[in-house]
Amino acid sequence: MFKKYQKRKPESIMNSKETNNDVENNSLYKSLGNNISLFKNIFENDETLIIREFQNKRLKTAQCCIIYFDGMVNTEIVNENIIQPVLSCDLSEDIESDNLLEELKKKVIVSNNVTLETGINKMVSSVINGDTLFLLEGYDKALVISSKGGQARSISEPRSSRVVRGPREGFTESIMVNLSLVRRKIKNPDLKFKFKEIGERTHTKTCICYIEGLAMEGILSELEQRLDKIEIDGVMDSGYIQELIKDAPYSPFETVGSSERPDVIAAKLLEGRIALFVDGSPFVLTVPFLVVENFQANEDYYNNYIFSTMNRLMRGFTAVTSITIPALFLSIVTYHQEMLPTPLLLSISASRQNVPIPTAVSLFIMFLIFDILREAGTRMPSSIGQAVNIVGTLVLGQAAVEARLVSAPVIIVTALTGIMTLINMNFISATIIFRNFLLLGASFLGVYGFLLCFIILYLHLMSIRSFGVPYMMNVTRARNHDGQDAWIRAPWWTMTLRPKIIAAKDLVRQSSRKSKEK
Repeated sequence: MFKKYQKRKPESIMNSKETNNDVENNSLYKSLGNNISLFKNIFENDETLIIREFQNKRLKTAQCCIIYFDGMVNTEIVNENIIQPVLSCDLSEDIESDNLLEELKKKVIVSNNVTLETGINKMVSSVINGDTLFLLEGYDKALVISSKGGQARSISEPRSSRVVRGPREGFTESIMVNLSLVRRKIKNPDLKFKFKEIGERTHTKTCICYIEGLAMEGILSELEQRLDKIEIDGVMDSGYIQELIKDAPYSPFETVGSSERPDVIAAKLLEGRIALFVDGSPFVLTVPFLVVENFQANEDYYNNYIFSTMNRLMRGFTAVTSITIPALFLSIVTYHQEMLPTPLLLSISASRQNVPIPTAVSLFIMFLIFDILREAGTRMPSSIGQAVNIVGTLVLGQAAVEARLVSAPVIIVTALTGIMTLINMNFISATIIFRNFLLLGASFLGVYGFLLCFIILYLHLMSIRSFGVPYMMNVTRARNHDGQDAWIRAPWWTMTLRPKIIAAKDLVRQSSRKSKEK
C-alpha cells in the first residue's frame, strides 16, 4: 500500500555513473552514499531518523550503515546484535567477499528474523514499523532486521468488563501481543491469521483470525471484500472499521461485536465466528454478531448454569424494561388513568399538584440530566466521577422535587430506568435512542403510540442481518439446540453442538454424556 517513492535525486546520484532508473524501478543503488542520501530525502526533515555509519575493523571495504527510527526499536538489540558483531568480527577470514551481505546475514548478525529485501517500498514500511535497515557498500540490496521495541502497555484486566471469576488478562494496543494471547488459548494449527493494511497514510495493520474447518467461507469472503472496499486515510481504532463494515449502517444496533477479553474472543472463534484484530486498539471485532450476545457475559460460562441463567434473564428483562417503562408510565398517567387502581392514581395525582411542567417534558428533562451526569462520570477520573454521579443525582433529584419542578414518581421512574440501562453497557446507545423514540410516541398517542413505536422497533430488529445471519436468531425461534445458549445457559454436558448457522461446517462441540455412558 505504500506509494512508490520517487524523491528528487541528490547531486551525488545525478553525477553517478549508475543509471537514474533505479529509484523509479523501486530499487537501491550500489553506492552506500547514494542510498543514504536517498533515505534522507524520503524522510526529509524527520529528526527521529537515525543513520549510523560504521565499518569492520579488519575489512576496510566493509562499509556499513543502519537506519532506524528513534523510539521505535530496541536499542539493546541494535547495539549488541547488529553493530557489535559487525564491528568486531574478522570478515577477512571464513567469509566469502563476493557475497558479503549474505554472509553477514547467515554468520554475523544475531537476530531471529533477518530478511533480504530489494524493494524500497518494503524497506520504508519495515523501518516505519520498527525494524532496522542494514545497508552495505557495493550492494543494491538491504537486510531488514527485526528490532521492534518501544514502550507498550502491559497486560491487565480490562476496566470495561471486570469479572469475579475467570481470566483477568485483557488485550493491549499491540496486535502481535493480542494474537499471542489468543494463540495461547487455542493451541491448534487450524487457527489461521490473515494480515492486511488499511489506511492510505497510517497503513494500520489488521489481522483476520479464524479457525479453519469451523468458520464459514462465505462469511470470511464477505469480510475480506468489505475490508478491501475501505478507502480511508487513517485508522486509529477498531471502531473505524466496525462502522465501515457493519450491516444496517443507519441502525443504532451493533451488528459487529467487540471485546477486550482474550477468553471471549477464543470462545467465539470456537463457535465458528471470525475475529478482526486492529493494531493500536485493544478492542477486537467479531462477526457475525447477534442481538442475544448483548445480554451474555463470559462469567456465565464459568459459574453455575442456574445462577448464570438467572443473570442472563435479568439482563434481558432490564434491557426491555429500560426502553418501555418510561413510555408506559407516561401513556398510562397522561392518557389512560382508568388503568390504575384508585389509591395509586390519587397518590400520583397528589404528587403532581403544583408542578407546572407536564409529565412528558419532565421525563425528557430528567433523562437528559441523567445522561449528562453519566457522561460526566465516565469522562472524569474514577474517584471524582463516582462522587459526581452520587452527589449530582441526590442533590438534583431532591432539589427538583422540593422545588416542585418535577414530581416524585418521575424521579423514581428516571432513577429506575437509568440503573437498568447501566446493566447492559454494550446496549446503551440503542437503549437511549429507542427509549426516547417510544417516549415520544407515547407522549402523542398514549398506549397506541407506544405500541406503534414498539412494532416499528420489532420489525427493524427482524430486518437486520449480520453478514447474512439473522440478527434475531435464537430469540424468536429457540426450539433447537441454539436455544440452549440464548436467553438461558444450559449445562455444559447438554451443549454438545455449536450454533447451527454460524458453524454449519462442524456442528459437534463435544460428545454427549449419554454416548459416553453407552
